[in-house]
Amino acid sequence: MNPFKVIYSYFSVYRKYVGSRFYVIFTLTLLAVTTEGFGLALLLPMISQLGIASVDAMDSGFTSFINGLLDWIGIKGSVTGMLVFIAIIFLIKGILKFCEGVYKAKLKSSLMRDLRSELFDAYATMDYRYYIQHNAGHFVNLINVQIGNFVGSFDQFVRFLISLITVAAYFLFAFLVSWEFASMALIFGGGVLLLFRRLNRYVRKMSQLTVNELGILNHFIVQAMQTFKYIASTGQVEPLRNAILKSNKHLTKCLRHQDIAIAFTQAIREPFSIIVLLGIIVIQFVFFKADLAPILVSLLLIYRAIGYVFTLQTAWQRTMGMVGSLEILEKEFEDTKIHKQNSGDVTIQPLKKGIELKNVSFSYDVKNGDVLKNISMFIPANKTVALVGESGSGKSTLVDLLTLLLKPTNGELLIDGVKIESDMNLQSWRSQIGYVSQETVVFDDTIANNISLWRGDYNQDNDVKKDIEHVAEKTHIINFVKEMPDGFNAVVGDRGIRLSGGQCQRLFIARELYKKPKLLILDEATSSLDSESELIIKNSIDELHGETTVVIIAHRLSTIKNADYIYVLDNGNVAEQGTYQDLVDTEQGNFNRLVSLQKL
Repeated sequence: MNPFKVIYSYFSVYRKYVGSRFYVIFTLTLLAVTTEGFGLALLLPMISQLGIASVDAMDSGFTSFINGLLDWIGIKGSVTGMLVFIAIIFLIKGILKFCEGVYKAKLKSSLMRDLRSELFDAYATMDYRYYIQHNAGHFVNLINVQIGNFVGSFDQFVRFLISLITVAAYFLFAFLVSWEFASMALIFGGGVLLLFRRLNRYVRKMSQLTVNELGILNHFIVQAMQTFKYIASTGQVEPLRNAILKSNKHLTKCLRHQDIAIAFTQAIREPFSIIVLLGIIVIQFVFFKADLAPILVSLLLIYRAIGYVFTLQTAWQRTMGMVGSLEILEKEFEDTKIHKQNSGDVTIQPLKKGIELKNVSFSYDVKNGDVLKNISMFIPANKTVALVGESGSGKSTLVDLLTLLLKPTNGELLIDGVKIESDMNLQSWRSQIGYVSQETVVFDDTIANNISLWRGDYNQDNDVKKDIEHVAEKTHIINFVKEMPDGFNAVVGDRGIRLSGGQCQRLFIARELYKKPKLLILDEATSSLDSESELIIKNSIDELHGETTVVIIAHRLSTIKNADYIYVLDNGNVAEQGTYQDLVDTEQGNFNRLVSLQKL
């Protein structure tokens, strides 16, 4: 690809995120380098004044302009005056460079903040199907690692453009002083960039491999940390360790190759610059019989320019070394935009009558057939409805439809008789739902914050404190909380590691009750608990009877004996339905088979 098109394509991406603020940096850079170049050019009349070169040798339009300016200021012919003026010029240049650095730092920090916020918002509104197609390492890698690399690539790209502007400005001043000398240096500088094109392509390839490998490594690390107790207690650390070490080996290899390429560029920078300049000086003196004064000033300008040529090359290499992050983030933003869940402005009112499914079917993939097939059921408000069936019968998928994480492939879902359409506001419905799954969701924070989910301060707000303690009593966690030294301010650890399984699950339920849901979904909420914890939770659920709409998914039939109505699912169909006693009285059927299995 044309290098100018590549540069412009990356410029367009960065400009999309920082907007017109991009140009402020370059304006400051241009002012700073112009000031410095002009300051160096002031050495011409200084050299003439000191008698190092004749006035005739300095006779050009540019030097005439400088002399005229000095005469207007009133310091022409004064060495001291010119030295002070040059010092002021470089002081101004320093102030401009400081302003450039400060502004760039602010731009980087705001870019980091905005990108993380934007990506998190994109994930918060992504379609559930997109979520289940990726592992946790994918999301952690992008939002935590690749955004940092993206900002790093932005920093290097800005440095590249600053170097480009600086080189152009230095060469411009060098041309004004001695066009022959500057022309030869420009040819050599262009040759340097051409020589490094292949190396830059290699660095970009290594960057893309690095990003992919980081995703794999994060995936294994997340899995290892999430399952640490299991793999440590069963002596199965080695397989995961080998996978992590293998991925880490590939990652460090890619990073090493990038660093070697940059080290090569930096190593040849100084010797190459000196050799080029010495060669040009020899050619100017021997073949062109050039005057000393223009060469000395041009030498300073060109030396600075060639130094920035290598800075430019290094910055571009480092940009290529991180550009994989830019590319994968751009793709992620596009993918999440495509897979964004549809949510309109029409509010779903608080549940009053019930939820109805009419001939609902659902499939994750048309090729694999329907997971749910022509499901019709009604869940009355403030009643308890149970969904039972063997694993794979479609119970959890049905719950995902109730929360609107998934949408029916065919059929209708109605809430209080209103069909759910794409213009419905999803948050207005989900804010009414409490959801307790088999996998306990507990945060590494205090018990109070786990219940309130940071909605208010337990220690400062009396109303919040009262509500937290009320649900703690209702879910029977108040006793073990009081036994803890810090009470409701006790930190439970990562995923509640400092609590028992039953305590974690009761804390989970307490949070959902604190929310005062209109619909409470219990998805195998007691399947992994001991009988005592199950009984406590069952009593908590029974206390909600008639107050909240409850949907229970359970294998243990003792959990659903008090349900108002039961639907038995089998292979995606409603095989049976009725009260507990109605289904038990049936001589044959799936429900009685489940009852028989639990009696074994």
